[in-house]
Amino acid sequence: VQLQASGGGLVQAGGSLRLSCAASGITFNIYSMAWYRQAPGKQRDLVATITGGGSTNYGDSVKGRFTISRDNAKNTVYLQMNGLKPEDTAAYYCKAYFLNTYWGQGTQVTVSS
Repeated sequence: VQLQASGGGLVQAGGSLRLSCAASGITFNIYSMAWYRQAPGKQRDLVATITGGGSTNYGDSVKGRFTISRDNAKNTVYLQMNGLKPEDTAAYYCKAYFLNTYWGQGTQVTVSS
């Protein structure tokens, strides 16, 4: 099983980024997917989740700014991040969960003020 996250980078406050996480080795459409983030010295926090059927849920700090989506044909989950703030700076991780749980490697997002 492999989850390959990409799309991180450096952006100014107010800007946008789109993260992608491509999955292989799992039956993607039955797995729920999630994005988490972890800033240095802090715990890993939930950002957003999406079920195989497309139901979504968001952390309070990102509601209205971030959108999670998935393309089951491409085995990929996305995180569209708009209105980025310096406090969004973190390593972002994708997770696949159903019978088992799998984590991808992080992709760094840095938002400058």
